[in-house]
Amino acid sequence: MITFLVEDMTCGHCEATLRKALGAIDPEARVQIDLPAHLVQVESVRLDSKAVAEAISAAGYTPQQR
Repeated sequence: MITFLVEDMTCGHCEATLRKALGAIDPEARVQIDLPAHLVQVESVRLDSKAVAEAISAAGYTPQQR
């Protein structure tokens, strides 16, 4: 599982934006978001941490790998 701290993810709209961005690059990815902890976790057979970080950044957020 790939885990990122995304401190600038603060609301439900942010969560929806990230789910959409990650779903666009792998519709089969399992995405877990813990909004209060600012954590995004992705389980995917297709994506590596670089691809996930790039998708989060492209959506306008700042990922920090955990």
